[in-house]
Amino acid sequence: MLILGIETSCDEASAAVVEDGVKIRSNIIYSQDEVHAKYGGVVPELASRKHIETIVPVVKEALEQAGITLKELDGIAVTAGPGLIGSLLVGLSLAKSLAYFQHIPYIGINHLEGHLTSIFLEEELSFPYIGMVVSGGHTNLYLVQGFGDYLLLGKTRDDAAGEAFDKVAKLLGLGYPGGVVIDRLAKDGDNQAFSFPRSMIKDESLDFSFSGIKTAVANFVKERGMEEVKKRLNDVAASFQQAVVEVLVSKAVRAARSRGVDKIVLSGGVASNSALRSLFKHSPEKENIKVYFPSPLLCTDNGAMIAGVGYRYLKEGKSSPLSLNARARWDLPTDPAE
Repeated sequence: MLILGIETSCDEASAAVVEDGVKIRSNIIYSQDEVHAKYGGVVPELASRKHIETIVPVVKEALEQAGITLKELDGIAVTAGPGLIGSLLVGLSLAKSLAYFQHIPYIGINHLEGHLTSIFLEEELSFPYIGMVVSGGHTNLYLVQGFGDYLLLGKTRDDAAGEAFDKVAKLLGLGYPGGVVIDRLAKDGDNQAFSFPRSMIKDESLDFSFSGIKTAVANFVKERGMEEVKKRLNDVAASFQQAVVEVLVSKAVRAARSRGVDKIVLSGGVASNSALRSLFKHSPEKENIKVYFPSPLLCTDNGAMIAGVGYRYLKEGKSSPLSLNARARWDLPTDPAE
């Protein structure tokens, strides 16, 4: 089966063609970083307008790179939520139009499910495993017991980890997207130079909170002054980053141990962070627990992960009606065909 995946949940426009749920024939991603950089974050109205301009060319390129035409598709999978409602509507409207025109089924996919199962595009894995989605909009922990079988174990109570990176980068005058810049600066810094709070790290709950560390950095800058902070920018970036990744690793390992699971799968944009990957690799906490990371391209929002999930459901004969609407909020577990 050849499935076209369309992803427009936030500011990336992506389309991909995936064969039989695992073979990526193409995966085109158009980034809007330049559009939103001067604002220090994603502007929803600008994101949806840009999607209108770019999604059709992106789909055309995905089909061309895969070496197929629309007539050869067996189905379409599209992100229906959660995300920015205007952005979601662009991708969903196109998917409905193409499915109707080609007389093929389409299915609305939960963006989080795409991230949780993106590892299957590169690895053969057995269930269960602990799935952690770490991005600009989400920091969630799940027990993944099978496709469509997800148990939420913990989530952020305020800012997502990626959101904290972006907000701290803005405080430090580093631009957008913040995670990439902080990660780069931190490589030349001392991650023990300054002590920032590890919120809820000792709390028995598997929830997260990152608003406190954002406030701590803001107070740090106010007390020291920006000129002084800039002299030790690498150390500040490294210390902040270390505080965040220690919490993420600690909670993920605790979740695995509490459920008797020996595998952790990370996904989402922050899963590309080099400090997070390094700490997971060398942490003595994770003894006898194997950690999996998708490649960086599959950590970001992408059409391939949506097509991969879509294949599983379309193969079972499930599809979505043309009346399906986009959802700004959409928790897992869920039925994709609703």
